[in-house]
Amino acid sequence: MEHDQWLVERLAYLRGLKAPSDQQRLLLMLADKPERTAEDGRKMAAIVRAEKAAERAQKAKADAARIINADKVAKRKARDHELYQSAGLLILAGLVDRETGKPTRDKGELLGALVSMAEANIDDAKRASWKSKGDALLNPPKKGG
Repeated sequence: MEHDQWLVERLAYLRGLKAPSDQQRLLLMLADKPERTAEDGRKMAAIVRAEKAAERAQKAKADAARIINADKVAKRKARDHELYQSAGLLILAGLVDRETGKPTRDKGELLGALVSMAEANIDDAKRASWKSKGDALLNPPKKGG
């Protein structure tokens, strides 16, 4: 019974294809044949097995694609989260307006300053001073407690 239902559904699917394969065309022809010989029955059984295997393979490919896509989405979300946090640092520093998201300084000036900082040879004492100031902004003391 399950085999018959699968075959009915598969034949309906195959009839809807614009370009069925030779195997699929043969299955449709055998299924539509009013009187099948024993040889026709053997051919049809073999093609049905092959179609079921092809359907399972197609489902497995789709499952694998979903897994790969989910991994890509998770990586992109993690990257986006890091970018948002970096933008948040610019907001905390007063270099980006919290409401509009626009830089509070000229873009060229801001970029030039950031590039200069990235290229600068900064001593450990200056870095420690910057870190202390930054940590204080990131973790302000709790009020009332």
